[in-house]
Amino acid sequence: MMHAVAKQVWGAALGVSVLVTGCGGSPPQQRGQGNVPVSLQEVETSIVAESSEFVGTLEAAQRVILRPEIEGRVVNIFAENGANVEAGTPIIQLRPDQQLAQVNSAVAQVNVRRAGLQSAAAEVRAARSQLATAQAQRDRARADLEQQRADVNLQQEEYKRTSFLVEQGAQPRQQLDIQTRNRDAALAARNSAQEALKAAEASIAEARERVRAAEANLAREQASITEAEANVQEVSEDLRFTRVTSPIRGVIGDIAVNVGDYVNTGEALTTIIQNDALELRLEVPVERSDQLRLGLPVEIVGNENQVVARGRISFISPNVEANAQSILVKATFRNNGQVRDGQFVRARVIWERDRGILVPTVAISRVAGQEFVFVAEEDTSGEEPQTIARQTPVQLGDIQGNSYQVIEGIEEGDRIITSNILKLRDGVPIQPQENQQNAQQQDSFTTP
Repeated sequence: MMHAVAKQVWGAALGVSVLVTGCGGSPPQQRGQGNVPVSLQEVETSIVAESSEFVGTLEAAQRVILRPEIEGRVVNIFAENGANVEAGTPIIQLRPDQQLAQVNSAVAQVNVRRAGLQSAAAEVRAARSQLATAQAQRDRARADLEQQRADVNLQQEEYKRTSFLVEQGAQPRQQLDIQTRNRDAALAARNSAQEALKAAEASIAEARERVRAAEANLAREQASITEAEANVQEVSEDLRFTRVTSPIRGVIGDIAVNVGDYVNTGEALTTIIQNDALELRLEVPVERSDQLRLGLPVEIVGNENQVVARGRISFISPNVEANAQSILVKATFRNNGQVRDGQFVRARVIWERDRGILVPTVAISRVAGQEFVFVAEEDTSGEEPQTIARQTPVQLGDIQGNSYQVIEGIEEGDRIITSNILKLRDGVPIQPQENQQNAQQQDSFTTP
């Protein structure tokens, strides 16, 4: 007997082969008229796999809800539902009138600020020129003052000398009067030079203040133009936002608005789905955590237990869901067109592979909760040997396609009955029949 392990087929033969049983040349009425005609299959072992079935939801690898970043009225819809689009493809156009007016106004304000900036720059140049002129005047006044001071010193020395000579009677009194006028003129010229230097220094202070004011105004104008240009950028973005484009490559879902509708900022317009690859979210019991590993095969099964798509585990959550005591697992599938984003599916996780026995589901009968198969046996207890159906209890494992795994109850080489099950009971005589495929093959061999 086989040990009880829940397994299923992986890329191997069905596990049973059709047994072609001849009639031995004797007419049926001579070998047991009224025997139940049946088809037989011989049990063989094949590769099966231990698996567990879960339910989960498929999700597109990338899915975007398209929302406008500004409000406005829809004036054009460029794409159709279900169309394939590339990133950047226009989808919906909102009325741009208000945003265009804002852009024009902002650009005009930039031009005004630029004119103000040019005027401020010209004032800075004029103020700096005035400062340079005042500094040159101050330098000339300093030089003139030094000259006048030297002249004063000279005239004072000359006055002293002339006064001594006049006192000594060497020169007339008139000469002293002349020297006195010369000395007083030199002093007046010196005082005038001092006043001119003070005036030059005052002009420098005034020019420096003008330069500071002009430079401050220039800085304000530069800040203003920066702000105005930023405003142009902002309103230009608003203008750009009037055209809603696809941020990714994918398929457009249902477009929820029509031309003429007014939409608000953030309102859902449609979806863009990139479903070349799909992810299946599964909640695996924590008891299976030691068997979880990346790359484990996963199969999506259909309503008739057929394999719809095959993928592999690509993500295992490091955390355990406290309430459900389960682990989030994601399996990745290539989209073959038979599955869709958001679809609720059944899936099998393949834990490991081994050899086992599979029998068709049509060969299984159930009585009082117990599964049976009918095995063909040769009965030699009577006057003439005959083939009978022996009802054999079996323990079943997982279902794979249209077959069940048999954990125990039958062995390799047994012949099981796969047709007319409802007409059978334990020990009833049977008449093995060729199946249609074998009959067609035999006809092809015997036809000249």
